[in-house]
Amino acid sequence: MQQDENTSAGLLLLQGISQAVGFVAGALLGRWIGLMFGWDALSPDGYTGPAMLGIALIGIGGGVGLQLARRWYARRYGTPRTQSKNDF
Repeated sequence: MQQDENTSAGLLLLQGISQAVGFVAGALLGRWIGLMFGWDALSPDGYTGPAMLGIALIGIGGGVGLQLARRWYARRYGTPRTQSKNDF
């Protein structure tokens, strides 16, 4: 199996770390925005309407953060190609 320059272990590690950081940062931002509106996802009252909105904001924030991290990586390093058709 021959590796391309863009698929070195260091770049793949950087891609994974950047996506993880983007996801966590986005989820935390979503949590804080939910708390500003009074939508506590971890409310002791259970699954109330405001708690569900808080959960949704955490999920949306995590997804947006992940997508931003993917776009940042692709813009800076290009899209990684981990396998080609000849590798099978």
